[in-house]
Amino acid sequence: MTLRDLRRIATAIVVMSASILIESACAAPRGRMYVVVAPPPPIVEARVVAPGPGYIWVAGYHRWDGRAYVWMPGAWARPPRPRARWVPAHWERERRGWYFVEGHWR
Repeated sequence: MTLRDLRRIATAIVVMSASILIESACAAPRGRMYVVVAPPPPIVEARVVAPGPGYIWVAGYHRWDGRAYVWMPGAWARPPRPRARWVPAHWERERRGWYFVEGHWR
């Protein structure tokens, strides 16, 4: 076996290892991000008049930006289909801390 053959084999091993690592990182499920500090109570918002019939109010929520909670204001939204209902965003507590659950249509 020549030095050139060894280099080709080493390059092939590096490329295959890198592709396996990239694929496994992309396929890994997203874990929850936990926050040790409890979220503050929701802010009571003044709702402006709905922009039209069929709109529902989507309440604001506190978002964690990596250092502190930031208030995301509520807004009027139109349901994606008849009889859809909005499930508000909220924080859940576990032993490891608080994690955020996105609001969504049901």
